[in-house]
Amino acid sequence: MADSKREIERKYEATDATRLPDLSRVAGVSAVEHLGLSELDAVYYDTEDLRLAADSLTLRRRTGGGDAGWHLKFPVATGIRDEIRAPLSDTLPPELAALIRSRVRDAAVVPVVRLRSARDVHRLTGPDGAPLAEISVDAVRAERLHGGSASTAWTEIEAELADDGDPAFLDAVERRLRKAGVRPSAAPSKLARALAETGPKGKPGGKRPRPHTAGDHVLAYVRDQNAAIVALDPAVRRSLPDSVHRMRVATRRLRSAFRTYRGILDRSVTGPVAEELRWLAAELGVDRDQEVLDERLRTRLDGLPRTLVLGPVRGRLRIWSVARRSGSRRHTVAVLDGSRYLELLGTLDALLADPPLLPAAAAPPGKVLSRAVHKDHRRLARRIAHARELPPGPERDVALHKARKAAKRARYAAEAARPALGKPARKSVKRLKAVQGVLGDHQDSVVAREALRALAVQAHLAGEPSFTWGLLYGQEEETAAARERELPGVWARASRAKIRTAPEG
Repeated sequence: MADSKREIERKYEATDATRLPDLSRVAGVSAVEHLGLSELDAVYYDTEDLRLAADSLTLRRRTGGGDAGWHLKFPVATGIRDEIRAPLSDTLPPELAALIRSRVRDAAVVPVVRLRSARDVHRLTGPDGAPLAEISVDAVRAERLHGGSASTAWTEIEAELADDGDPAFLDAVERRLRKAGVRPSAAPSKLARALAETGPKGKPGGKRPRPHTAGDHVLAYVRDQNAAIVALDPAVRRSLPDSVHRMRVATRRLRSAFRTYRGILDRSVTGPVAEELRWLAAELGVDRDQEVLDERLRTRLDGLPRTLVLGPVRGRLRIWSVARRSGSRRHTVAVLDGSRYLELLGTLDALLADPPLLPAAAAPPGKVLSRAVHKDHRRLARRIAHARELPPGPERDVALHKARKAAKRARYAAEAARPALGKPARKSVKRLKAVQGVLGDHQDSVVAREALRALAVQAHLAGEPSFTWGLLYGQEEETAAARERELPGVWARASRAKIRTAPEG
């Protein structure tokens, strides 16, 4: 069984002659405890083309020390990583293999580097005896196991914050280390340094070329959304907050880009991919829609006075939610484990490796992108006008839901064009987001009313009061009406955000 730990640490350059300064003088430190020397032996795994390292992930099997086992680390921010641990075994644990699947696909994971470290550890504690941080001096020997046979060695200092510690404490430690002449390491991790120092000496990787043509801008947007899907896969598997929603949004942005910019990317190629993205978004929606609905109903219920909550309302809502979420959670993981999803990721990689560009892709971005953005904006205008002409009721609800989808597409089109079209596109994105928010809340109210009616029927059949469910239903009706009243003003502001053709050149 794997467990997770948030790791906050900083690394510093050192030499064999480096000695730690007196760390008892660091603010907040009452004692420095020497924990002694330990020998660590870690083998790092990756694909032959180092896909994990390319995304700053590390996968290792380590023996020695107090945390022997398999460790998989995901970057969160500079100096912060989430470490997923699994017990020591001869082969890669399945739960860790699943978390790297979106990156490695069907490629074999092989040993690439072996690091053997002599670690000398000191623990810093506060006035209450609680640990604040561990400071270690590591003498490291690295040996390349794949892609060469070179070796290297270095010494470094590592300051790791104690669990639930204040990151600001590491600032105080760093000030003390700097005063003693110790400087931060240029390498983000031991593995990164080992790969750099033992690998082939090629040209250093540069930044992505600045987009110049319309095709460059669209492909940059497509590339970013594809990367987001791959990166969010393990977060969804770990049930991290908002991960399903963000992954679903990335699929929608991709699909929207293929439709909006079909004058740049050949639709005969992107069309089938868009359909697969539609499938993935729908499958992810099974979990995400239930998550949104649960939160909405709980919030509504929490806002009622106790005197208006009649019967076992909270218990029924909890049972209903757990039953639906447990099934949807299993469904989402099954989709990510399936071959269809893996094939989609491969198809997207192939599309980006050999993009199906049309002649318009070579044109300067201004006119081409603004024309596509305007087209989606006009589609949204027609759908809003049609919905507002209908009388209140189910038909109008459906029309407003279609307008919501058009608002998303128009917003995503402006997002993709923003680097080329500048401030007008940014303003349009902001105002279209407001339109989307109003229409989204309206649609969420429609879905909530359907659920509340079903819960009221269940309560009635069980002999429970249905008053509270009816009260919540009435609140949702008023919310929908309020959003419909709000829509004209929000849409009027969005309509004034004009996107003009950016100057070429």
